[in-house]
Amino acid sequence: MELKRVVVTGLGALTPIGNNIQEYWDALKSGKSGCAPITYFDTEKFKTKFACEIKNYDPLQHFDRKEARKLDRFAQYALVSSDQAIQDAALDMDAIDKFRVGVIWGAGIGGIETFQNEVINFSQGDGTPRFNPFFIPKMIADIAPGNISIKHGFMGPNYTTVSACASSANAMIDALNYIRLGHCDIIVTGGSEAAVTMAGLGGFNAMHALSTRNESAESASRPFDATRDGFVLGEGAGALVLEDYDHAKARGAKIYAEVIGGGMSSDAYHMTAPHPEGIGVERVMHNCLNDAGIQAGEVDAINTHGTSTPLGDVAELKAISKVFGAHANKININSTKSMTGHLLGAAGAIEAIASILSMQHNLVPPTINHTQVDPNIDPSLNLTLNKAQEREVNIAMSNTFGFGGHNACVLFRKLKE
Repeated sequence: MELKRVVVTGLGALTPIGNNIQEYWDALKSGKSGCAPITYFDTEKFKTKFACEIKNYDPLQHFDRKEARKLDRFAQYALVSSDQAIQDAALDMDAIDKFRVGVIWGAGIGGIETFQNEVINFSQGDGTPRFNPFFIPKMIADIAPGNISIKHGFMGPNYTTVSACASSANAMIDALNYIRLGHCDIIVTGGSEAAVTMAGLGGFNAMHALSTRNESAESASRPFDATRDGFVLGEGAGALVLEDYDHAKARGAKIYAEVIGGGMSSDAYHMTAPHPEGIGVERVMHNCLNDAGIQAGEVDAINTHGTSTPLGDVAELKAISKVFGAHANKININSTKSMTGHLLGAAGAIEAIASILSMQHNLVPPTINHTQVDPNIDPSLNLTLNKAQEREVNIAMSNTFGFGGHNACVLFRKLKE
């Protein structure tokens, strides 16, 4: 069976450094940090007091007051970013077959703020189980794609992938394969997360996963730096419209890139820590290259998972050196989490968008906040430190990994007719 080609025809983003694609790209290329003291709640008793929050976001600019009350922030972010992507793709809603349009969305946690607030309210009551009737539908992770489908009438596959921080990368791979196999013409995919909450911050602090660099929050996310001390919690959403190439061409769609492969693997090692030698990461990149049918030497850029954790960054770079061999030092490697923080289940989507924009502009955004070389990292690797670098980017890879050992990798290529 000949697989169909899959292309990207629409993009949308709501991130800590920009509330649409243009703002996001402008911030990426200039090396802007999205990290600042938390404004959502009092952090006096928390070890970490900062995060990468969305700025200048008012839900009432997108939803009426009644609708906004029914939506957790992660679902709001999903709707806002997907609306951007759908508009960007210029879909003619009267011409497309909505039975062949799906929504596959990623969320690692879902409505954690809703859950947190409902439990707090219950605990402060008299013990009578009085809960908001929207508690469950606001909280469940699958409500985001459900709401996107309901709003636009898309009646194809509709579900959420949940694989911690790999969630939206897994969603993109599923979307790729549904279209490849001819089951859909179009799929809206991506991911959203809104875990900058008391429960989110407290939980990750308890794991010692977060940076506690409170005195210099803006530079706390510092992937590959010897002084890194944990990741920075972020929030937001990224959305992509994936489409059958022939379908896109027939309607004269703008095409950003071709999705040429997706790979998955498991570390099978530890609940939260990566394998120290990056064995699962090595395998996922091999699987992705094989799925795309390309050689390692063809890859120009890799947007790493690069969370700014002591163990994870080293393991991933070891794996890159093993997979790419002598070609590894010819690749521009970066981590855009240095600017956005870690968007958990939405990370794969916004970083895939960064990879696509790198190809569009032949510019690799920097890994910012690097001040001190880590002796455990191969010095020959080009980590695109502190300043964007111009270069021809024809094939870009995006890596995303999650607690539980979930590894996902996606490859994009400039369109070849």
